Amino acid sequence: MSKAEILQELPKLKREERREVLDQLWQIEEQDLLHGGGEPTVEEKALLDQALEEYQRNPNAGRPWREAMTDLERKAKP
Repeated sequence: MSKAEILQELPKLKREERREVLDQLWQIEEQDLLHGGGEPTVEEKALLDQALEEYQRNPNAGRPWREAMTDLERKAKP
């Protein structure tokens, strides 16, 4: 299936299916970054640098990404 075909089919998916696709894409992106398969964009690097600075100022202020996503998903459900 071509990229154009995939993009054409995405709007036809149900919300939950789109979330599964999005989650899979983020997992692939994460694996690429962790295993040297790609470099962050200039914008992504700036965001990462900012997040690192905030973490270094207050390492106890954050929470795990999965926990934040779980809360967002719970709030998004009708």
